[in-house]
Amino acid sequence: MKPMKVAIQGYEGCFHHIAAEGFFGQGIEIVPCATFRGVVKALEEGSADAALMAIENSIAGSILPNYGLLQDRRLRVVGELYLQIRQNLLVLPDVELEDIREVWSHPMALLQCADYLDDKPWRLVETEDTALSARQVAEQGARHAAAIAGELPARLFGLKVIAPEINTIKTNYTRFMVLRRSADCKEDENRDAINKASMYFQVGHHKGSLVSVLNTMERYNINMTKLQSYPIPSDPFHYLFHLDMEFQDVWEYREAVLHMSALSDNLTVYGEYTRGIHI
Repeated sequence: MKPMKVAIQGYEGCFHHIAAEGFFGQGIEIVPCATFRGVVKALEEGSADAALMAIENSIAGSILPNYGLLQDRRLRVVGELYLQIRQNLLVLPDVELEDIREVWSHPMALLQCADYLDDKPWRLVETEDTALSARQVAEQGARHAAAIAGELPARLFGLKVIAPEINTIKTNYTRFMVLRRSADCKEDENRDAINKASMYFQVGHHKGSLVSVLNTMERYNINMTKLQSYPIPSDPFHYLFHLDMEFQDVWEYREAVLHMSALSDNLTVYGEYTRGIHI
């Protein structure tokens, strides 16, 4: 049997890759894409069977452009995963801390590890990607360079974790959404396991329009876990609302959606799935 192909944004070994293995297991084939739009295109065109897309980070917040990508009705959200971001210092197997002169990584990773790096005499080199930095250290045999990246690149590229979890904030999580083509999803598949949903809607510019929609969730014992507004490019100063909700009774949830749809415009559910695990 051929392995499942999973499209991700970034290079082999990046945090999207780690999240993909966390959700699907290690027997998958990664389809690296340069951009999130490329991820969606790979899935739509059939060069991938599924896709993983970061949607928000516990420190940096929401990735707004990706909410727009979720509106493609040919795609469905079928799951989610919360990945703890652990940045590690990676070197060649025979290198020690005193051999390091430079540290290579993405600017955000360098910033996340600033407290660890501040008292080190190392030159910091900004790169395109954490996992790519690790691969370059390995391929170039760079004995005087270290990379900051996740643990997976160490396994993939034969590097050593010389200093684990050097990021300052240890409770840094990224939430990923798992996407499939709508045509590949059965409407009632895993219905008993459904306890979370994602959707978007609009409301009119009149008093209480948003509150009336949101109050529906209390009536039906539903917990709102995310409310995100984002602009409609073709309609200046008008907004869509992304909503994530958790529930215990799927039939109460369905009744709530019908009620909310009557109180709003263009309410569209683009995912019903099982609440994600933290890894």
